[in-house]
Amino acid sequence: MPDASRAVNMCSNLLSDELKDNYLVGVREDYVKVREQHANKKGVKLVSLGAARNNAAKIDWKDYLPPTPSFVGTKTLTNYPLEELLPFIDWAPFFQTWDLWGKYPEILEDATVGEAAREVFENAQIMLKQLVEEKWLVANGVVGFWPANRVGDSIEIYADETRSTVMKTFHHLRQQNEKPPGNPNQCLADFVAPKTTGVADFIGGFAVSAGEGCEERAVAYAAANDDYNAIMIKALADRLAEAFAEHLHWKARREYWGYAKDEALSSSDMIAEKYVGIRPAPGYPACPEHTEKGTLFELLNATKEAGIALTDSFAMWPTAAVSGFYFSHPDAKYFAVGKIDRDQLTDYAKRKGWDIATAERWLAPNL
Repeated sequence: MPDASRAVNMCSNLLSDELKDNYLVGVREDYVKVREQHANKKGVKLVSLGAARNNAAKIDWKDYLPPTPSFVGTKTLTNYPLEELLPFIDWAPFFQTWDLWGKYPEILEDATVGEAAREVFENAQIMLKQLVEEKWLVANGVVGFWPANRVGDSIEIYADETRSTVMKTFHHLRQQNEKPPGNPNQCLADFVAPKTTGVADFIGGFAVSAGEGCEERAVAYAAANDDYNAIMIKALADRLAEAFAEHLHWKARREYWGYAKDEALSSSDMIAEKYVGIRPAPGYPACPEHTEKGTLFELLNATKEAGIALTDSFAMWPTAAVSGFYFSHPDAKYFAVGKIDRDQLTDYAKRKGWDIATAERWLAPNL
């Protein structure tokens, strides 16, 4: 339920012998209307995969010199100082955990939810100060950079800068919706130099967590019937994990990859993604297929180095964890793949070495 204020009325209706039947009838009628509206939506017009590829982003690689990272391979960050992550916290999603919606810090003065927002925020600051001082949580991470080149809609990752041995391959999806003139059909692979150009490009990746120690605290709070603080510790661990991802990307741009050494962005600028380059994550709109996370974790050796494991459905554990790619090209931008057609399904299955049924299962949201 998007609005928690409706919960009391809903429960009252369901618990009332006089109101329950009419309330359920009303809900059923509402959902009939929702289904009809959904069925009547105009479908997205798709183009062929060949046409989409012909309309790829046009990048001039001839005069482009890719930045070279300060190291090739991985770097492990163990027991990272939590206090260094605090300036990078994006607080807006924290309030959404409590079904409080609004832009931070304006939400604190909101006429409707401001009082509740201030209370939960003040409690968060008290717990945050204590968990940092007493080291309730442990932040671990790993970051890596590798020689890479684009081959079709995939990206080859090489063992070293001779580029003679392919270690892994990332497979990406391309937008197939019909575009207005001048708008490309985007694919993440477009932001890495094609192998045929001879341009020696690179790609980065990372996995971070601030969740070690969180579950034990949450269980202890729940056992003491303190659900409020059980939710609070999880919410703060999530914010710290996201802050770790933001902080590490900042270090990558300025130091590890170093292509933006003089960057001087505020925290709000970084949250607004005003930096050069992008850090898309498997499972998100630009890279919606989750199994690519497995390839990334293998390259990073993330389970051993950062203590982050993947479930059978490729969710991360601890849950307060973030992983993704780094692209440095100044034309790289975030986008949503959206719906794809059967020709791309077949092509993707071939590239991944899957049968069609497996591809349909993993790509179901995009078909």
